[in-house]
Amino acid sequence: MEQFQPRQSQPTSAKSATQQQSCTPIVAIDLSALFYSLLFPSTQLSGTANELEKNVFRRVEAALASPKAIAERVLKLPTQIAALDQQLADENTDTKALLLLIERDPVLSVEVLKLCNSPLFRRSDKEVTSLQQALVQLGREQMRRFVTTAMMRKVIDIQPIYFRRFGSQVWRHSMQVAYLSSELTQEDPDTAFLLGLLHDVGKIAIFKLLLEAFKQAEPGEQPCSSLFRQVMTAKSLSLSALLARYWELPSLFEAELSRLAVVDSKPAGGLAEVVWRANLISECSMLFEAGKLQPGQLDRLLFDAAIDRETFEQLHQKLVLF
Repeated sequence: MEQFQPRQSQPTSAKSATQQQSCTPIVAIDLSALFYSLLFPSTQLSGTANELEKNVFRRVEAALASPKAIAERVLKLPTQIAALDQQLADENTDTKALLLLIERDPVLSVEVLKLCNSPLFRRSDKEVTSLQQALVQLGREQMRRFVTTAMMRKVIDIQPIYFRRFGSQVWRHSMQVAYLSSELTQEDPDTAFLLGLLHDVGKIAIFKLLLEAFKQAEPGEQPCSSLFRQVMTAKSLSLSALLARYWELPSLFEAELSRLAVVDSKPAGGLAEVVWRANLISECSMLFEAGKLQPGQLDRLLFDAAIDRETFEQLHQKLVLF
């Protein structure tokens, strides 16, 4: 935060400018509302929840009371993800056996190779054409992240064409947060990556509940209340934490996601703070790209994220590649 500390002395003109700025009221930035507009761009917000939204609220409360049902029926984690991640993390696991395990799932293999050859992660001009080559070129740690990412992509898949934009935007945001989380910490970048990737699974679960509720809704009904936005923002992180517990992920995941679920409060230290900052930077980047942030708003949010404008612009150039 050193770059944000005030200087000890200023010229008179600079002081008067500062005094003028201090008299200007700071307008609160509702970042969740701005980001919601990216997920549902055609929706005009209203203050009152409609029957569709009330139906979703009831389903969300039921899901929070019984995460087992939502984990088994709505958002099922691939059974091999935890075991495969553990084996990739273990340096003693035989490489050949590891590659055979991945190759059992042809779709997983293809998705991993796509990530290896994507503009953001490609290491050379030569295309990676096999998992063996990918493991040699990228190393076990990067391979672990790619396999986890490819498996989570199946969980977040959104089928209905009308809402495919929602799924693609949330997935893009999740990947950005995972990448940023691993970049912002030296403590445990691999765990930070997976935590960033998982932080929005509750939002996907709520959205899938919304799709189910549509079957009983009146024609033309849409999620359009500010209350629904608040539920998507606040309840989703609590649901993410509960899902991590039911999926039997290491207890650290539920603990850090629970810390993130405390609304309007920045976590102090640990991986929760890392993911909190990564989430803020990603939302700023996506909104900035869409032309939905004014320069003053962006500077204010970057201050909260504890990065300067130059650092943000460098990160932004990478994030737009997702």
